[in-house]
Amino acid sequence: MTTFFGTVCHTETLSPSMQRIVFDGDGLADFTPADATDQYVNVLFVPDGAPYSVPFDADAAREHEPELRPRGRRYTVRSWDAGRLRLTIDFVVHGDVGLACRWAQRATIGDRLQMVGPNGRYLPDVDADWHLMVGDESALPAIGASLEALQPDALCVVVAVVDTPHHTIDLPSSPTTDIRWHYRCTALDPETTLLDAVASLDWPAGDVDVFVKGEAAEVRAVRRFLIAERGVDKNTASISPYWRRDCTDEAWREIKQQWLAEQDADA
Repeated sequence: MTTFFGTVCHTETLSPSMQRIVFDGDGLADFTPADATDQYVNVLFVPDGAPYSVPFDADAAREHEPELRPRGRRYTVRSWDAGRLRLTIDFVVHGDVGLACRWAQRATIGDRLQMVGPNGRYLPDVDADWHLMVGDESALPAIGASLEALQPDALCVVVAVVDTPHHTIDLPSSPTTDIRWHYRCTALDPETTLLDAVASLDWPAGDVDVFVKGEAAEVRAVRRFLIAERGVDKNTASISPYWRRDCTDEAWREIKQQWLAEQDADA
């Protein structure tokens, strides 16, 4: 697994819940992109007070006391510019909570961030009759990258859930792309907004390429509906959770494999 680091060269607030950070520099020379539009890197955040800085020896850093070891978090690569060695990551932020959120909101030009990867699995199926991309804020970077990879005339429906209209962001589009925003602030039940939106879709004919990411319980409900009610093939659809409500990142990692096994048994 390749370890590399980037230097912040640009920051931009896309919405109250999304911060774009662009990295460049020779530390990205070894970055080799995955052939996937949902490719992600494992970002290694340095805790406050740690006696090391980027770039660092990850194995040596893990020898420190637990509170001083680097904290890994997975983030989707929004885009990669090989010619300029520029890596763009869109961070979901939600106040001054958590090491990753604080870092992203306070990042300034010249800051460095160490990463490992990338990995990824999904690439839009060019043979599909149409595409369905579904998710919340955490899925928007992968959805954006996937939309850019589609053929210009590809038929695609995007279902995205965010807090309010102010939380929408610009996504790549074309005359054959239908982007539908839904808002928790006006929903009768914010936790079923994603499922309700998918269930209300008119279903085009033909083979569909499915991509669904986001909060664990919401993704699981959408998956169950698509397989049971729409006949989606679970073996070809890309459906998996990025996070779980009321769980820290560490707690979610501990139960994720069991959760995925239970989800797979649903249908």
